[in-house]
Amino acid sequence: MTASASKPAILEDADGVVFTAKIVPSSSRTVVAGTLADMIKIRVAAAPEKGKANQCLIAFLAQELGVKKNAIEILSGQTNPIKQVRITGISAAELLDGLGLSG
Repeated sequence: MTASASKPAILEDADGVVFTAKIVPSSSRTVVAGTLADMIKIRVAAAPEKGKANQCLIAFLAQELGVKKNAIEILSGQTNPIKQVRITGISAAELLDGLGLSG
């Protein structure tokens, strides 16, 4: 990450966090690829068909952040590469730390 990297926009409330993710499906591996504008860019290995990329994203986030899969919800963008994601039970700092984006 460079010093000029943008900070993703993360809404934090009593329940957890909501953020915007830019998903790049059919990548060679599932990995956080940094930030893009105010979004967190995540490459997923699954193809964008029948919800496979969404399931791969949820499984990846659960593993990286140490939360249960049912704590992660895709609020919007089910069939779009730009997604609104809610994760309950963590803070914005925990999200950034878990994804390796905390400065």
